[in-house]
Amino acid sequence: MTSGSAITARAIAFVAAKTPEAERLGGRLAELTADPDGFSRALSGGFAGLADPEYREGERRIAPGLGPTFGVRWPLNAAVDRGFRQATRGERPAGYLELSERLFAQAELEPRWFAFELLDRLLPVDPERAWQLLRRAAREAADWITVDALAHPYGRGILLEPYRWAELEQLVYSRSPWERRLIGSTIATTPFIDRRLGRERQIAVHGLGLIGSLLGDAEPNVQKALAWALRSLTLVDPEPVLAFVERESARAAATNDGHRAWVLRDVLVKLPAARASAIKAQLGLIRRRADAPATSEAAALGALAPAAATPV
Repeated sequence: MTSGSAITARAIAFVAAKTPEAERLGGRLAELTADPDGFSRALSGGFAGLADPEYREGERRIAPGLGPTFGVRWPLNAAVDRGFRQATRGERPAGYLELSERLFAQAELEPRWFAFELLDRLLPVDPERAWQLLRRAAREAADWITVDALAHPYGRGILLEPYRWAELEQLVYSRSPWERRLIGSTIATTPFIDRRLGRERQIAVHGLGLIGSLLGDAEPNVQKALAWALRSLTLVDPEPVLAFVERESARAAATNDGHRAWVLRDVLVKLPAARASAIKAQLGLIRRRADAPATSEAAALGALAPAAATPV
């Protein structure tokens, strides 16, 4: 059996060897922005050359239900994007909508993830059309990797046009657990997109409101994103987050709510030690059960269909 350290060393060496090739691919793509078909072929061919079959198998284990992928490691995806950004610095993102639509048609997911980066750059100049493609991507998402990649342009769109918080509010009632996960992932990512706008108090106000509507969701993938979101919001406005966790912990303890308790426990590492210890004691031995119904406000309103079980 290969040791964890040997696997890590191999991954580091693979990425180091392939990074120059990935950056060159990004540079070549910059010459094809007026040719969506050529751009798509070049990107797919480049990703095939960067693929790591071992990583592709690993993706299946950590993201059950993941669609087809080439198996390109995330640092290499980032290197392709970096090469493309460097080669197109200062240029208007003309044609990025058409490129994104073409990449969405690819069977493998990496081109779609690259399209999210294109749409992130398009948002400041063509927000409405870029947002429509992002909404389409949210509807079609079927795994947490895609959802969490989509969270960055979603957060960008909200920072540019804050009225789009209302669109996240609509997703609270989505029957898709992936759209509901997107709420938490977007809140979690937004403070890191712009360290000024993303950490204004209103981010915590909106974020806590949305989390409050979803807390108690029965889907583990949604729960994980809500915990991530609460941890991120401690960087934005820590005292309201602490008050929220204390209030919801009391509710979880009073109702033996394992779904709620799981999320709140996962936030304790980011809270002041003494108050975190008190919350931990209050939650005691409350545990989530796979067969327990959702207890969220959205579920209480009857807006959600019964969710299919997903891996923890």
